[in-house]
Amino acid sequence: MLFSCVSHAAAATHRKSRKTIKVKRKTLSVDLHCHVHTPPADDIAKQSASVNVSPTARYGNPRTEAQQKKLHQDLQQKLTSIEQRIADMNKMDIDVQAISTSPLQYYYGVETDLGRKIARTINERLAEVTASNPDRFVPLGTLPMQEPELAVQELEYCMKTLGFKGIEIGTNVAGVEIADPCYEKMWAKCEALGAVVFLHPIGFTSPQRLTQHFLTNVIGNPLDTTVALAHIVFGGVLERYPKLKIVTAHGGGFLGHYPARMDHAYKVRPECHDHITRPPSYYMKKIYYDTMVFGEPQLDHLVNLYGANHVVIGTDYPYDMGYYKPVDFVEKAKKLTRTQKDQIIGGNAARLLGLKKKTKS
Repeated sequence: MLFSCVSHAAAATHRKSRKTIKVKRKTLSVDLHCHVHTPPADDIAKQSASVNVSPTARYGNPRTEAQQKKLHQDLQQKLTSIEQRIADMNKMDIDVQAISTSPLQYYYGVETDLGRKIARTINERLAEVTASNPDRFVPLGTLPMQEPELAVQELEYCMKTLGFKGIEIGTNVAGVEIADPCYEKMWAKCEALGAVVFLHPIGFTSPQRLTQHFLTNVIGNPLDTTVALAHIVFGGVLERYPKLKIVTAHGGGFLGHYPARMDHAYKVRPECHDHITRPPSYYMKKIYYDTMVFGEPQLDHLVNLYGANHVVIGTDYPYDMGYYKPVDFVEKAKKLTRTQKDQIIGGNAARLLGLKKKTKS
């Protein structure tokens, strides 16, 4: 079976490198949660007049900060080398990566002009990586979220000029919820353009109790996703924009496993249905959840709650909190049918990203 995942921009300028992939499975295997690091973006951020504190220093402790620096050095090649990435994809049995920036490079706290330059630098790099191997990569851009109008402009540039399939955004912007009214135009534009929106956290915004034991990541990352999704649901984002294609990291955080409490609150608390007309679980079923949950019972739970057609593979490549046998993880799930496995391994992601099946000539 043959597939093509060439972006519009890559197709326009790299037609000679257009390829198709023969795969053994019914569908491609697609990783929707993987990261690229762009060193020049860090150099731009250093020009900021604000105190440039890394997220791990802010949310962790000196021991965690030291470990993160060592990890970044160890992973530098994986984060930047296309050849290394493709070799690792082959080992993981991944046909296509939907590449997005490292969350460490959101840089939402720098000055607006620098934020715009950082986003553009990263997006051009993601386009370059994709153009080098358009049959293996699909780009998800980053936005200067500190200025909503510029975020919309960069979104349009990514989708219309670079031919991207969507964006990655953080679960908050310097403490401001992404469901805040200031981002209304962004959500509207995402729906209008059919952009996949990948939500990925970077620690928790109130980290005082999470500084030990790497809890800033172990609990903090899914916790910040939990808060962001709750605001998206109760704030009516999916009520107003029902065609949004939201994909959430780490299985949707803790909220992905606890919708019944939200539905109960909707029934008994008037402030829980100010912006929505249906129970929260209705909107939660519109969201897509990645497989970064590590255990088969947790994967089964996601499928039972939201359907196999709303679960996608994620690896968190190349970080140490990732999972690097993603296809095996799904294949070994005893309660899933063959059709459900094919959906999760790649069918759902192919539909979201608009990957087209190519017929043999």
